[in-house]
Amino acid sequence: MRSGKRCTRPANPEKDPPVSNAKLTRRDFLGTSLAVGAGLVVGRSEGSGLWTPADGAPAIVTSPRLRPLLPSGIQTGDVTDGRALVWSHSDRPARLHVEWATNEAFRDARTVRGSAALEGTGFTARADLGGLPAGEEIVYRARFESLRHPGTFSEPLTGRFRTAPGAGGAPGRPLRVAFSGDCVGQGWGIDPDRGGILTYETMRQAEPDVFIHSGDIIYADQPLQPEVELDDGSVWRNRMTEAKSKVAESLDEFRGNFAYYLADEHSQRFHSQVPVIAQWDDHEVVDNWFPGYQLDWDDRYTEKSASLLAARAHKALFEFLPIRRHPEDNDRIYRKFSYGPLLEIFVIDLRSYRGPNTPNRQAERSPESAMMGDPQLQWLKESLRASNAVWKVVASDMPIGLVVPDRQRDGQRTYEAWANADDGEPLGRELEIAELLSFMQREGIRNTVWVTADVHYCSANHYSPERAAFSDFDPFWEFVAGPLHAGTFGPNALDGTFGPEVVYQKVAPAPNRPPSDDLQFYGTLDIDPATRILTAAFHDRTGTRLWSQELEPVG
Repeated sequence: MRSGKRCTRPANPEKDPPVSNAKLTRRDFLGTSLAVGAGLVVGRSEGSGLWTPADGAPAIVTSPRLRPLLPSGIQTGDVTDGRALVWSHSDRPARLHVEWATNEAFRDARTVRGSAALEGTGFTARADLGGLPAGEEIVYRARFESLRHPGTFSEPLTGRFRTAPGAGGAPGRPLRVAFSGDCVGQGWGIDPDRGGILTYETMRQAEPDVFIHSGDIIYADQPLQPEVELDDGSVWRNRMTEAKSKVAESLDEFRGNFAYYLADEHSQRFHSQVPVIAQWDDHEVVDNWFPGYQLDWDDRYTEKSASLLAARAHKALFEFLPIRRHPEDNDRIYRKFSYGPLLEIFVIDLRSYRGPNTPNRQAERSPESAMMGDPQLQWLKESLRASNAVWKVVASDMPIGLVVPDRQRDGQRTYEAWANADDGEPLGRELEIAELLSFMQREGIRNTVWVTADVHYCSANHYSPERAAFSDFDPFWEFVAGPLHAGTFGPNALDGTFGPEVVYQKVAPAPNRPPSDDLQFYGTLDIDPATRILTAAFHDRTGTRLWSQELEPVG
């Protein structure tokens, strides 16, 4: 527990006593605001369509059926010390409006006119809030104005987030980062009778400052069945949608996969309160894809080009997640975020620039052996060298030393991640890691931690040159957490090239265990501003802490 203000459950407006606005905790405020929607807005008449905007414009009464709906809730993402991206999704053409303030009463609120939700964006929209105070909690409410019936507004949804501390300021309050990946995979969708995507609610109660979604946010290549029989004879009943009834090929089908998990009540409540830093991996498109991959062997697909599928998936990714576009490269996913003097997060993309999956034994770096690719690798080097943060967290969508095999091709085993199941000197994709690690050692870049998902179990891996075939690097940790809501597996074999040692892991007793087995995992990184100690921990979906490790900074 991080503070005495945390509740043990969300507020229930039907059973809980009224809460004084003057003493609302973060969770009380949001539980109440999400439950009663526009009840906090002066001038609104329940069910009438009446809305009195903050600018004092005349109220307009309309039929409730003309009011836009927000089926996917609200999200914030890519939050900095002065900016935040607010996202939402309308059921019809509409304009997003966002008000924000630093107090629950919305005194001196500012209003930002967001983008239009149109067919070309899957009816998603965003507002980029600027001029935010650093290191403060921001409350906001988002509403859509119908474009067919101007002046007709949706019910507002209210959220909250904390901006990052300023780079030049004092360390301030403790920081908490949560991370996980792998959602709605292996046939396990939303079963409302089994609690839906419960891990989101558990993570919400932990009150992280930010959540790193390490990829496989959706499983576009894995349709759901209405029912799955469990080992005890009971039945898992998936909520079904058209988009989840087949593999995703069209843009609308990829959109539908994102809309599916965002329809879950726990997902909506979580995303209204915790900013996300999102990555992608393979299942946003198709299992183990790479540019140029052909699906000639898979009869489920009429479109065989993974590159074309990836272009559609990429568009849906940016539409349905609050990812800020890079000013010089509209398609770029790799980026970094500063959280003051204690923390900087470096988000890498191991999917867009890789070469094909091969036996991974190339003796020299080349486009065929690429994983990050030269421009991204150089960006990561320079960004790490320029960082003044005590802790540098590299958010990777795949692990370094865990072996992730792919299909046999031409009679040879190929590999999906960096490792090639050869404990010797670096070869193939491992050459990128070797170059990066030796660069960090030469430049004196210390206190780096890697977080990732992908393998569907949790594992704390320590890398040391004393155990490695390649020794030109300083020891570091890699923390693997997941699945968030998918089948649990593991463990994967270790490749000894960089000297990994499993310090802790929790795996499934048999393949593809369902979420109801409570083998769903997320990780946290807590940084104490007084001692600068980083505490890494794993938790299951019940909130039980499984393991933790304190790391003292060097230098």
